[in-house]
Amino acid sequence: MSDAAASAGAGVLGAGEVLYPGADEGMTPIAEEAARAARVLHPEDHRLPRPTERRIITVANQKGGVGKTTSAVNLAAALSLHGSRVLVVDLDPQGNASTALGVDHRSGTPSIYEVLLGEMTIDEAAAVCERSSDLLCVPATIDLAGSEIELVSMLNRESRLKNALTTEALDRLDVDYVIIDCPPSLGLLTLNAMVAAPEVLIPIQCEYYALEGLSQLLNNIALVQSHLNPQLHVSTILLTMYDGRTKLADQVTTEVRNHFGEIVLRTVIPRSVKVSEAPGFGQTVLTYDPGSRGAMSYLDAAREVAARTVVRRQPEGEGAR
Repeated sequence: MSDAAASAGAGVLGAGEVLYPGADEGMTPIAEEAARAARVLHPEDHRLPRPTERRIITVANQKGGVGKTTSAVNLAAALSLHGSRVLVVDLDPQGNASTALGVDHRSGTPSIYEVLLGEMTIDEAAAVCERSSDLLCVPATIDLAGSEIELVSMLNRESRLKNALTTEALDRLDVDYVIIDCPPSLGLLTLNAMVAAPEVLIPIQCEYYALEGLSQLLNNIALVQSHLNPQLHVSTILLTMYDGRTKLADQVTTEVRNHFGEIVLRTVIPRSVKVSEAPGFGQTVLTYDPGSRGAMSYLDAAREVAARTVVRRQPEGEGAR
């Protein structure tokens, strides 16, 4: 697929490429949009393949405002609405993922804070999301804000989350995916997420300065891989906030695809008012406005995540400068 085709528009594929049942090469653009909308409105008819083994994915980018939490919760929602059972672990003290999933995260609520301190198991802290019985969340409360200071003096401080995500606890929850939402920093909480997961998904905004700081993130991933988690690798890059009216968005898309190749999803997430509004109603865009372009694009991205073979190529930090 050419870079020009990849960057032509949000969620648009190259000629002949089909991501979902019901689409074919002979469809008109209007028919394609109708087919995509039907997949969101009737998820039972378009189930995504469940993984043969449980997948744990950390969503990380220390640069704020790139769609990290938005991507984590919407990918999780898309997977859960289309046949998989998903656990979201909110590691951001701001608790935005918990808010978007409609999960209570007031102080005193069972949360990831108690899990990291060893006071509670991950399945005890998990709450079922109101809008999908197959979507669970371990919320973040304000107590998590001081946890990095508390963790510093603890044994195995970088492995607290990994030790909590035991096979037994996750089997009790019966989840196919664990998606970990990190804070926009490279501190001890993010380190715990990287030690706990084999896969890292990096959202990159299609705007100026999008690659700023990416080399530092990739270097830190390489360090964790070398010393703490040999299985850790960047499996996925997701381009977000694409604005087809600007040449800059196309330039960023082309540069990212040139540098990182096939680990970049073909689907691009458009800049969308509906995606931004949804968390204010305690929802993801998949339930807030299932027919919107944002919802359909996240569903396409989830389909790629579910169906693609994981590429274990480790991008070099130098390529992001």
